[in-house]
Amino acid sequence: MAYLFTSESVSEGHPDKVADQISDALIDNFLAFDPESKVACETLVTTGQVILAGEVKSNTYLDVQSIAREVIRKIGYTKSEYMFEADSCGVLSAIHEQSADINQGVDRASKEEQGAGDQGMMFGYATNETENYMPLALDISHALLIELANLRREDTEIKYLRPDAKSQVTLEYSDDNKPQRIDAIVISTQHDDFAPEAEMLAKIKSDLVSILIPRIKAKYPQYAHFFNDNITYHINPTGKFVIGGPHGDTGLTGRKIIVDTYGGKGAHGGGAFSGKDPSKVDRSAAYATRHIAKNLVAAGLCDEVLVQVSYAIGVAKPTSINVVTYGTSKVNLTDGEISKVVENVFDMRPYFIEQRLKLRNPIYSETAAYGHMGRTPETVTKTFQLPNGAPKTVTVDLFTWEKLDYVDKVKAAFGL
Repeated sequence: MAYLFTSESVSEGHPDKVADQISDALIDNFLAFDPESKVACETLVTTGQVILAGEVKSNTYLDVQSIAREVIRKIGYTKSEYMFEADSCGVLSAIHEQSADINQGVDRASKEEQGAGDQGMMFGYATNETENYMPLALDISHALLIELANLRREDTEIKYLRPDAKSQVTLEYSDDNKPQRIDAIVISTQHDDFAPEAEMLAKIKSDLVSILIPRIKAKYPQYAHFFNDNITYHINPTGKFVIGGPHGDTGLTGRKIIVDTYGGKGAHGGGAFSGKDPSKVDRSAAYATRHIAKNLVAAGLCDEVLVQVSYAIGVAKPTSINVVTYGTSKVNLTDGEISKVVENVFDMRPYFIEQRLKLRNPIYSETAAYGHMGRTPETVTKTFQLPNGAPKTVTVDLFTWEKLDYVDKVKAAFGL
Protein backbone atom coordinates (compact mmCIF):
# COMPACT_ATOMS: atom_id res chain seq x y z
CA MET A 1 0.00 0.00 0.00
CA ALA A 2 1.27 3.49 -0.85
CA TYR A 3 2.35 5.63 2.09
CA LEU A 4 3.20 9.25 2.91
CA PHE A 5 6.45 10.62 4.32
CA THR A 6 7.13 14.21 5.43
CA SER A 7 10.24 16.35 6.03
CA GLU A 8 10.61 19.99 7.02
CA SER A 9 13.17 22.77 6.70
CA VAL A 10 13.63 26.22 8.21
CA SER A 11 15.12 29.38 6.70
CA GLU A 12 18.31 31.19 7.64
CA GLY A 13 16.10 33.75 9.43
CA HIS A 14 14.51 31.17 11.73
CA PRO A 15 15.63 32.00 15.30
CA ASP A 16 17.29 28.63 15.89
CA LYS A 17 19.18 29.01 12.63
CA VAL A 18 20.24 32.55 13.54
CA ALA A 19 21.81 31.00 16.66
CA ASP A 20 23.47 28.23 14.64
CA GLN A 21 24.95 30.71 12.18
CA ILE A 22 26.41 32.90 14.92
CA SER A 23 27.95 29.88 16.65
CA ASP A 24 29.50 28.62 13.41
CA ALA A 25 30.79 32.07 12.48
CA LEU A 26 32.68 32.07 15.80
CA ILE A 27 34.08 28.60 15.00
CA ASP A 28 35.30 29.82 11.60
CA ASN A 29 36.99 32.89 13.05
CA PHE A 30 38.76 30.86 15.75
CA LEU A 31 39.96 28.26 13.23
CA ALA A 32 41.06 30.91 10.72
CA PHE A 33 43.61 32.31 13.19
CA ASP A 34 44.31 29.17 15.24
CA PRO A 35 43.48 25.86 13.48
CA GLU A 36 44.05 23.95 16.72
CA SER A 37 41.30 25.86 18.57
CA LYS A 38 38.94 23.81 20.72
CA VAL A 39 35.52 25.45 20.76
CA ALA A 40 32.03 24.63 22.01
CA CYS A 41 29.93 27.76 21.64
CA GLU A 42 26.19 28.08 22.22
CA THR A 43 24.08 31.07 21.18
CA LEU A 44 20.69 32.27 22.43
CA VAL A 45 18.75 34.94 20.54
CA THR A 46 15.58 36.69 21.67
CA THR A 47 13.98 40.13 21.41
CA GLY A 48 16.86 42.57 20.99
CA GLN A 49 19.39 40.24 22.63
CA VAL A 50 22.15 37.79 21.74
CA ILE A 51 23.79 35.72 24.48
CA LEU A 52 26.98 33.75 23.76
CA ALA A 53 28.15 31.02 26.11
CA GLY A 54 30.60 28.16 25.89
CA GLU A 55 34.14 26.91 26.28
CA VAL A 56 37.18 27.84 24.20
CA LYS A 57 40.87 26.89 24.16
CA SER A 58 42.58 29.07 21.55
CA ASN A 59 45.59 31.29 20.94
CA THR A 60 43.50 34.00 19.31
CA TYR A 61 41.18 36.74 20.56
CA LEU A 62 38.01 37.71 18.69
CA ASP A 63 35.61 40.62 18.69
CA VAL A 64 32.61 38.34 19.18
CA GLN A 65 30.15 41.25 19.15
CA SER A 66 31.17 42.34 15.66
CA ILE A 67 31.05 38.75 14.37
CA ALA A 68 27.54 38.20 15.74
CA ARG A 69 26.27 41.50 14.33
CA GLU A 70 27.69 40.75 10.88
CA VAL A 71 25.90 37.39 10.79
CA ILE A 72 22.60 39.00 11.80
CA ARG A 73 23.08 41.73 9.17
CA LYS A 74 23.84 39.18 6.43
CA ILE A 75 20.69 37.18 7.26
CA GLY A 76 18.58 40.30 6.81
CA TYR A 77 17.62 41.52 10.28
CA THR A 78 18.34 45.17 9.47
CA LYS A 79 15.09 46.96 10.35
CA SER A 80 13.99 48.17 13.78
CA GLU A 81 10.41 46.97 13.24
CA TYR A 82 11.73 43.38 13.38
CA MET A 83 12.50 43.98 17.10
CA PHE A 84 15.82 42.23 16.48
CA GLU A 85 18.28 44.23 14.43
CA ALA A 86 21.98 43.83 13.74
CA ASP A 87 23.20 47.23 14.90
CA SER A 88 20.96 47.75 17.93
CA CYS A 89 20.66 44.34 19.60
CA GLY A 90 22.63 43.66 22.76
CA VAL A 91 25.39 41.04 22.59
CA LEU A 92 26.50 39.44 25.88
CA SER A 93 29.46 37.04 25.93
CA ALA A 94 29.87 34.43 28.67
CA ILE A 95 32.52 32.39 26.86
CA HIS A 96 35.23 30.90 29.11
CA GLU A 97 38.18 28.50 28.92
CA GLN A 98 37.68 24.83 28.06
CA SER A 99 37.83 22.31 30.89
CA ALA A 100 41.32 20.84 31.34
CA ASP A 101 39.68 17.52 32.26
CA ILE A 102 38.14 17.29 28.79
CA ASN A 103 41.22 18.60 27.00
CA GLN A 104 43.55 15.97 28.48
CA GLY A 105 41.42 13.25 26.89
CA VAL A 106 41.55 14.84 23.45
CA ASP A 107 45.10 16.21 23.04
CA ARG A 108 47.80 13.54 22.93
CA ALA A 109 51.55 13.55 22.32
CA SER A 110 50.88 11.64 19.11
CA LYS A 111 48.26 13.42 17.00
CA GLU A 112 47.22 10.12 15.47
CA GLU A 113 45.99 8.98 18.88
CA GLN A 114 43.82 12.07 19.44
CA GLY A 115 40.86 10.97 21.54
CA ALA A 116 37.22 11.54 20.76
CA GLY A 117 35.93 14.81 22.23
CA ASP A 118 32.89 13.05 23.68
CA GLN A 119 31.12 9.73 23.86
CA GLY A 120 28.08 9.00 21.73
CA MET A 121 26.87 7.59 18.44
CA MET A 122 26.64 9.29 15.06
CA PHE A 123 24.79 8.32 11.88
CA GLY A 124 25.27 8.88 8.18
CA TYR A 125 22.60 8.12 5.58
CA ALA A 126 22.35 8.04 1.79
CA THR A 127 19.74 6.99 -0.76
CA ASN A 128 19.76 6.92 -4.55
CA GLU A 129 16.30 8.55 -4.83
CA THR A 130 17.98 11.91 -5.62
CA GLU A 131 21.09 12.97 -7.56
CA ASN A 132 22.80 14.15 -4.36
CA TYR A 133 21.88 10.95 -2.49
CA MET A 134 19.58 12.78 -0.06
CA PRO A 135 15.95 12.08 0.92
CA LEU A 136 13.69 13.80 -1.60
CA ALA A 137 11.22 15.42 0.83
CA LEU A 138 14.02 17.18 2.69
CA ASP A 139 15.77 18.24 -0.50
CA ILE A 140 12.62 19.93 -1.81
CA SER A 141 11.94 21.50 1.60
CA HIS A 142 15.41 23.10 1.56
CA ALA A 143 14.99 24.20 -2.07
CA LEU A 144 11.72 25.99 -1.31
CA LEU A 145 13.33 28.12 1.39
CA ILE A 146 16.56 28.81 -0.50
CA GLU A 147 14.51 30.16 -3.39
CA LEU A 148 12.19 32.07 -1.04
CA ALA A 149 15.27 33.78 0.45
CA ASN A 150 16.45 34.61 -3.08
CA LEU A 151 13.08 36.24 -3.80
CA ARG A 152 13.33 38.23 -0.55
CA ARG A 153 16.77 39.55 -1.39
CA GLU A 154 15.85 40.35 -5.01
CA ASP A 155 12.89 42.38 -3.69
CA THR A 156 11.33 42.62 -7.16
CA GLU A 157 8.64 40.00 -7.68
CA ILE A 158 7.67 39.70 -3.99
CA LYS A 159 8.35 42.81 -1.90
CA TYR A 160 6.90 42.03 1.54
CA LEU A 161 8.98 39.06 2.71
CA ARG A 162 10.81 39.01 6.04
CA PRO A 163 13.65 36.61 7.03
CA ASP A 164 11.84 33.96 9.12
CA ALA A 165 10.25 31.00 7.30
CA LYS A 166 9.51 27.27 7.50
CA SER A 167 8.61 24.68 4.89
CA GLN A 168 7.31 21.12 4.91
CA VAL A 169 6.89 18.62 2.08
CA THR A 170 4.82 15.43 2.14
CA LEU A 171 5.59 12.80 -0.50
CA GLU A 172 3.60 9.80 -1.60
CA TYR A 173 5.69 6.64 -1.97
CA SER A 174 4.82 3.44 -3.83
CA ASP A 175 4.86 -0.05 -2.33
CA ASP A 176 8.46 -0.49 -3.49
CA ASN A 177 9.59 2.70 -1.69
CA LYS A 178 9.81 4.93 -4.75
CA PRO A 179 8.63 8.57 -4.51
CA GLN A 180 5.64 9.18 -6.79
CA ARG A 181 4.36 12.70 -6.24
CA ILE A 182 4.13 15.59 -3.82
CA ASP A 183 0.97 15.30 -1.74
CA ALA A 184 1.21 18.47 0.36
CA ILE A 185 3.39 21.56 0.81
CA VAL A 186 3.37 23.76 3.91
CA ILE A 187 5.10 27.17 3.87
CA SER A 188 4.96 29.71 6.66
CA THR A 189 6.76 32.91 5.78
CA GLN A 190 7.17 36.06 7.84
CA HIS A 191 5.91 39.16 6.05
CA ASP A 192 5.24 42.89 6.35
CA ASP A 193 1.83 44.01 7.60
CA PHE A 194 0.64 45.41 4.28
CA ALA A 195 -3.15 44.84 4.07
CA PRO A 196 -6.16 43.44 5.94
CA GLU A 197 -5.47 39.86 7.06
CA ALA A 198 -7.67 38.02 4.56
CA GLU A 199 -6.27 40.08 1.68
CA MET A 200 -2.69 39.50 2.83
CA LEU A 201 -3.18 35.76 3.10
CA ALA A 202 -4.73 35.53 -0.37
CA LYS A 203 -1.90 37.59 -1.87
CA ILE A 204 0.86 35.57 -0.17
CA LYS A 205 -0.66 32.23 -1.18
CA SER A 206 -1.15 33.38 -4.76
CA ASP A 207 2.43 34.69 -5.01
CA LEU A 208 4.04 31.59 -3.56
CA VAL A 209 2.08 29.19 -5.76
CA SER A 210 2.42 31.26 -8.95
CA ILE A 211 5.97 32.63 -8.46
CA LEU A 212 7.92 30.43 -6.04
CA ILE A 213 6.75 27.00 -7.25
CA PRO A 214 7.48 27.66 -10.97
CA ARG A 215 10.96 28.88 -10.01
CA ILE A 216 11.58 25.66 -8.08
CA LYS A 217 10.46 23.54 -11.04
CA ALA A 218 12.67 25.51 -13.42
CA LYS A 219 15.74 25.54 -11.16
CA TYR A 220 15.41 21.88 -10.12
CA PRO A 221 14.09 20.17 -13.28
CA GLN A 222 14.84 16.75 -11.80
CA TYR A 223 12.01 17.38 -9.33
CA ALA A 224 9.50 18.97 -11.70
CA HIS A 225 7.57 15.75 -12.40
CA PHE A 226 6.76 15.34 -8.68
CA PHE A 227 4.68 18.52 -8.76
CA ASN A 228 1.07 18.01 -9.79
CA ASP A 229 -2.34 19.66 -9.83
CA ASN A 230 -3.51 17.84 -6.69
CA ILE A 231 -1.00 19.23 -4.20
CA THR A 232 -2.58 20.55 -1.02
CA TYR A 233 -0.98 23.90 -0.18
CA HIS A 234 -0.98 25.26 3.37
CA ILE A 235 0.44 28.78 3.07
CA ASN A 236 0.71 30.71 6.36
CA PRO A 237 -2.02 28.52 7.85
CA THR A 238 -2.32 30.67 11.00
CA GLY A 239 -3.40 33.54 8.72
CA LYS A 240 -0.76 36.09 9.73
CA PHE A 241 2.99 35.95 10.36
CA VAL A 242 4.24 39.50 10.94
CA ILE A 243 5.88 38.89 14.34
CA GLY A 244 8.71 36.42 13.78
CA GLY A 245 12.41 35.78 14.09
CA PRO A 246 13.98 36.03 17.55
CA HIS A 247 11.22 38.47 18.59
CA GLY A 248 8.57 35.84 17.91
CA ASP A 249 10.47 32.84 19.29
CA THR A 250 13.68 32.45 21.25
CA GLY A 251 16.38 30.72 19.21
CA LEU A 252 19.03 28.31 20.48
CA THR A 253 22.00 26.60 18.87
CA GLY A 254 21.42 22.95 18.03
CA ARG A 255 17.63 22.71 18.02
CA LYS A 256 17.22 21.81 14.32
CA ILE A 257 19.30 18.65 14.12
CA ILE A 258 16.83 16.78 11.88
CA VAL A 259 16.67 19.70 9.45
CA ASP A 260 20.49 19.68 9.54
CA THR A 261 20.71 16.01 8.56
CA TYR A 262 18.15 13.78 6.80
CA GLY A 263 14.70 15.09 7.57
CA GLY A 264 13.69 12.12 9.68
CA LYS A 265 15.07 9.43 7.35
CA GLY A 266 17.77 7.12 8.64
CA ALA A 267 18.61 8.00 12.25
CA HIS A 268 20.29 10.65 14.39
CA GLY A 269 22.57 10.19 17.40
CA GLY A 270 21.21 13.31 19.11
CA GLY A 271 24.28 15.54 19.04
CA ALA A 272 24.09 18.94 17.37
CA PHE A 273 26.79 20.23 15.00
CA SER A 274 26.94 24.02 15.04
CA GLY A 275 29.29 25.71 17.48
CA LYS A 276 31.57 22.66 17.81
CA ASP A 277 35.11 22.32 16.49
CA PRO A 278 35.92 19.01 14.71
CA SER A 279 37.45 17.36 17.77
CA LYS A 280 33.82 16.91 18.82
CA VAL A 281 32.81 13.69 17.09
CA ASP A 282 29.17 14.79 17.25
CA ARG A 283 30.15 16.88 14.26
CA SER A 284 33.17 15.28 12.59
CA ALA A 285 31.99 11.67 12.78
CA ALA A 286 28.52 12.62 11.51
CA TYR A 287 30.22 14.12 8.47
CA ALA A 288 32.45 11.07 8.11
CA THR A 289 29.53 8.62 8.23
CA ARG A 290 27.68 10.68 5.59
CA HIS A 291 30.85 10.50 3.47
CA ILE A 292 30.90 6.72 3.86
CA ALA A 293 27.18 6.31 3.16
CA LYS A 294 27.23 8.48 0.03
CA ASN A 295 30.25 6.70 -1.43
CA LEU A 296 28.76 3.26 -0.73
CA VAL A 297 25.55 4.09 -2.60
CA ALA A 298 27.37 5.91 -5.42
CA ALA A 299 29.62 2.88 -5.87
CA GLY A 300 26.56 0.70 -6.42
CA LEU A 301 26.94 -1.35 -3.24
CA CYS A 302 23.31 -0.66 -2.25
CA ASP A 303 20.36 1.63 -2.97
CA GLU A 304 20.04 2.94 0.59
CA VAL A 305 22.31 2.76 3.61
CA LEU A 306 22.64 3.86 7.23
CA VAL A 307 26.11 3.96 8.81
CA GLN A 308 26.52 4.17 12.60
CA VAL A 309 29.73 4.84 14.52
CA SER A 310 30.20 5.23 18.28
CA TYR A 311 32.96 6.50 20.55
CA ALA A 312 34.16 6.65 24.14
CA ILE A 313 35.41 10.07 25.27
CA GLY A 314 39.19 10.31 25.12
CA VAL A 315 39.55 7.08 23.07
CA ALA A 316 40.66 7.25 19.43
CA LYS A 317 39.31 3.98 18.05
CA PRO A 318 35.51 3.79 17.65
CA THR A 319 33.68 1.40 19.94
CA SER A 320 31.57 0.23 16.99
CA ILE A 321 30.88 0.66 13.27
CA ASN A 322 27.61 -0.67 11.86
CA VAL A 323 26.21 -0.61 8.32
CA VAL A 324 22.53 -1.26 7.50
CA THR A 325 21.58 -1.60 3.83
CA TYR A 326 17.81 -2.11 4.33
CA GLY A 327 17.93 -5.24 2.17
CA THR A 328 19.19 -3.30 -0.89
CA SER A 329 22.75 -4.67 -0.92
CA LYS A 330 24.10 -5.80 -4.33
CA VAL A 331 26.86 -8.02 -2.89
CA ASN A 332 26.70 -11.48 -1.35
CA LEU A 333 27.63 -10.28 2.14
CA THR A 334 25.67 -9.71 5.32
CA ASP A 335 25.43 -6.18 6.69
CA GLY A 336 27.80 -7.26 9.46
CA GLU A 337 30.36 -8.42 6.89
CA ILE A 338 29.92 -5.17 4.95
CA SER A 339 30.61 -3.27 8.19
CA LYS A 340 33.97 -5.05 8.61
CA VAL A 341 35.05 -4.14 5.07
CA VAL A 342 33.98 -0.50 5.58
CA GLU A 343 36.04 -0.39 8.79
CA ASN A 344 39.13 -1.33 6.77
CA VAL A 345 38.49 1.25 4.01
CA PHE A 346 37.68 4.28 6.18
CA ASP A 347 39.84 5.11 9.22
CA MET A 348 37.35 6.52 11.72
CA ARG A 349 39.78 7.72 14.37
CA PRO A 350 39.13 11.45 14.99
CA TYR A 351 42.51 12.71 13.76
CA PHE A 352 42.18 10.81 10.49
CA ILE A 353 38.63 12.07 9.96
CA GLU A 354 39.90 15.64 10.43
CA GLN A 355 42.70 15.08 7.93
CA ARG A 356 40.63 13.20 5.35
CA LEU A 357 37.86 15.79 5.29
CA LYS A 358 40.05 18.88 5.95
CA LEU A 359 37.97 19.83 8.96
CA ARG A 360 40.44 22.13 10.77
CA ASN A 361 39.62 24.93 8.37
CA PRO A 362 37.04 27.76 8.60
CA ILE A 363 34.36 25.92 6.61
CA TYR A 364 31.38 25.88 8.95
CA SER A 365 29.37 29.08 8.40
CA GLU A 366 28.08 27.66 5.12
CA THR A 367 26.76 24.56 6.88
CA ALA A 368 24.60 26.43 9.39
CA ALA A 369 21.51 26.93 7.21
CA TYR A 370 19.74 24.66 4.69
CA GLY A 371 21.38 21.45 5.85
CA HIS A 372 24.87 20.12 6.48
CA MET A 373 24.37 17.18 4.11
CA GLY A 374 23.58 16.99 0.42
CA ARG A 375 25.40 20.23 -0.38
CA THR A 376 27.74 20.82 -3.34
CA PRO A 377 31.49 20.66 -2.61
CA GLU A 378 33.33 23.80 -3.72
CA THR A 379 36.53 25.75 -3.14
CA VAL A 380 36.12 29.32 -1.90
CA THR A 381 38.27 32.17 -0.67
CA LYS A 382 37.28 33.81 2.62
CA THR A 383 38.64 36.81 4.52
CA PHE A 384 38.70 37.20 8.31
CA GLN A 385 39.60 40.18 10.50
CA LEU A 386 41.07 40.27 14.00
CA PRO A 387 40.51 43.31 16.24
CA ASN A 388 43.24 45.83 15.37
CA GLY A 389 44.84 43.28 13.06
CA ALA A 390 45.45 42.78 9.36
CA PRO A 391 42.84 40.80 7.38
CA LYS A 392 43.61 37.13 6.75
CA THR A 393 42.54 35.50 3.49
CA VAL A 394 42.29 31.71 3.22
CA THR A 395 41.20 29.30 0.49
CA VAL A 396 39.19 26.33 1.78
CA ASP A 397 37.23 23.33 0.51
CA LEU A 398 33.58 23.31 1.59
CA PHE A 399 31.44 20.21 2.15
CA THR A 400 34.31 17.76 1.66
CA TRP A 401 32.17 14.96 3.10
CA GLU A 402 29.98 15.21 0.01
CA LYS A 403 32.82 14.27 -2.36
CA LEU A 404 32.61 10.96 -4.19
CA ASP A 405 36.35 10.44 -3.83
CA TYR A 406 36.16 6.95 -2.30
CA VAL A 407 33.94 5.31 -4.94
CA ASP A 408 36.86 3.51 -6.62
CA LYS A 409 38.19 2.32 -3.24
CA VAL A 410 34.74 1.01 -2.29
CA LYS A 411 34.41 -0.79 -5.64
CA ALA A 412 37.84 -2.36 -5.21
CA ALA A 413 37.13 -3.44 -1.64
CA PHE A 414 33.83 -5.09 -2.57
CA GLY A 415 34.75 -6.33 -6.05
CA LEU A 416 32.12 -4.18 -7.75
